[in-house]
Amino acid sequence: MGGREVGEDGRAVEVGGTLGLLAAWAVHDLEELAAMPGWARGRVPELRQRYPRVPELVWRRLEAIDGREFATAVAVMGGVVALAAADGHRTGGRSGFYQAALNGFGLHTLAHMAQAAAVRGYTPGVVTSPLVVVPFTLWARGRLRRAGVLRPARPRDVAQGRRSPWRRPSGRMRWRGFCCGGGDRGTVELPLYQGEFNPVPPSTRSPRPTPGGR
Repeated sequence: MGGREVGEDGRAVEVGGTLGLLAAWAVHDLEELAAMPGWARGRVPELRQRYPRVPELVWRRLEAIDGREFATAVAVMGGVVALAAADGHRTGGRSGFYQAALNGFGLHTLAHMAQAAAVRGYTPGVVTSPLVVVPFTLWARGRLRRAGVLRPARPRDVAQGRRSPWRRPSGRMRWRGFCCGGGDRGTVELPLYQGEFNPVPPSTRSPRPTPGGR
């Protein structure tokens, strides 16, 4: 892909490996955005009969999905992905925030595959998952590995959204709406970061000296 950026160890990382995360996400979520409202209206009656043990509240929430509200949720998530991609570009791929977003982007395809298997057919996002999401994630991680900046991926970091040790949080943003493209409504809290660069992770800083040397 396009230009190249240099990580702190001097090795080159393709710009497509960082900013490309936003492009891959956009292709994937355009599929969900185009398919979700119509899919929910057309498949819910059939699925309700096939799975009578599923709580009725689940089906009502799916039927109530509004196209504009779902688009707003996609736009908010797009902002988060854009921040992660930009942080990855700025740090030459070293950003923990970016790498956690990349890993989560790749792993969430498992949910799409499980949903498609459960309904025995198409679900929004299942087409671009194997065609776009998985190939891009593997390619980007390979480039990060070659550049020597790939961090070990821990399930807890991916699930919780690991905070980058290179930037300090300045607050949190709360947003309420549909989450994760599945129609579940809830409150999402996202970390907001200061623009300054902090090269020393908080866990490795030396303790501040106390008066009198104690």
